[in-house]
Amino acid sequence: MRSRNPRAVAAALVALTKPRIIELLLVTTVPAMLLAQRGLPSPGLVLVTLIGGTLAAGSANTINCYLDRDIDALMARTSRRPLVNESGAVKPSEALAWGVSLGAVATLLLGLLANWLAASLADAAILFYVFVYTLLLKRRSPSNIVIGGAAGCFPVLVGWAAVRGTVAVPALVLFAIIFLWTPPHFWALAMKFRRDYETAGVPMLPVVAAPAVVTRNILWYSCAMVAATLALVPYAGWIYGAAALVLGAWFLAEARALHRQVSAAQVSAAQVRADPVPPPVRPVPMRLFHLSIAYLTLLFAAVALTALLPWGRW
Repeated sequence: MRSRNPRAVAAALVALTKPRIIELLLVTTVPAMLLAQRGLPSPGLVLVTLIGGTLAAGSANTINCYLDRDIDALMARTSRRPLVNESGAVKPSEALAWGVSLGAVATLLLGLLANWLAASLADAAILFYVFVYTLLLKRRSPSNIVIGGAAGCFPVLVGWAAVRGTVAVPALVLFAIIFLWTPPHFWALAMKFRRDYETAGVPMLPVVAAPAVVTRNILWYSCAMVAATLALVPYAGWIYGAAALVLGAWFLAEARALHRQVSAAQVSAAQVRADPVPPPVRPVPMRLFHLSIAYLTLLFAAVALTALLPWGRW
């Protein structure tokens, strides 16, 4: 039996947790804690919540890699993940055990050192991502990311609950913002990798709907998301409100630009079929994808800033 390099095993276990996704989740957790405290919470509590949230997200992502290893092998974007690449550093059973262990440690850490509501919400996020998104919706419904994306909204609830021991209206508004942000963010990515999802038999919206339908949905969800960001203004303050207006206008302009690009591309394609002279317009969905990450980061930075400043509130 071939011996395995401990470094390669450790690297594979970390890769299974999808660290880049976890980074984005943590970006939303700390501002939620600052808003709940209306200042800086105990550094120890922040550290515990971040570590617990990281472990919980890593648990969900690892179990997702275990369950989706068959379709990950078919998609170029995911073919390098540890359970489907040729290195064989980690076995599927080991990955599953790793994922479950991360979830158990996250639960105990949050429950014992923060509170059990925060721990329960972290567990709910894991269960929702695994059972609702991965097992129930992902391979069956074009609404997979719309409903299943709620799993990525739980960190703000965990952060709020860690500070307050409850879940209040501002935390629910933060949840709604991320919930409405997720479809435009992910559909832009899925437009780029539509053939991957089609090959794997995953009915993401860009696979089952025309591009103009996808971008129209992106635009509508973007409008709803910006409205949700403005609903937080009474709780976060006027500095946040000003930032939300500027950032929202920026996001809507980019979403509208993508929709116009797609519509123009369809017209150009029809013209090319009739007359090969006009060049087709190439939509750039990844521009909106990358912008959506910057948008969410800056929006939650505004939440954090308003919570920390002695002025800027109502």
